[in-house]
Amino acid sequence: MTLRLPKPIADYVEANAQLNVDGMLKPFANDTVVLDNGGRHEGHAELRTLFEEAVIPAKAIFTPDGVRHEDDQVVVEGPAHGDFKGSPIRFTYRFTLENDSIKALEITA
Repeated sequence: MTLRLPKPIADYVEANAQLNVDGMLKPFANDTVVLDNGGRHEGHAELRTLFEEAVIPAKAIFTPDGVRHEDDQVVVEGPAHGDFKGSPIRFTYRFTLENDSIKALEITA
């Protein structure tokens, strides 16, 4: 089954599968806000740090298996696997899109 993800989300997922930091950053708005694991990351610089310090070393790859629309958000669910305790862990990604980019993202397990 192939999910029909909006382009910025599909681009992020594809870059994440390749552990490509620059590709992962590209679909995010410059003033994006990402809430992840109790942390708040604003803008590309903070998001780059998150990817380089948490995602890449753990080889954390998110593989969506469900998508739905709730209010003004695109909710994507699926497991993330990699070199981290408890892998794989099921996550919910709540994307807010604006002008063909990811304006905000909240990640919960």
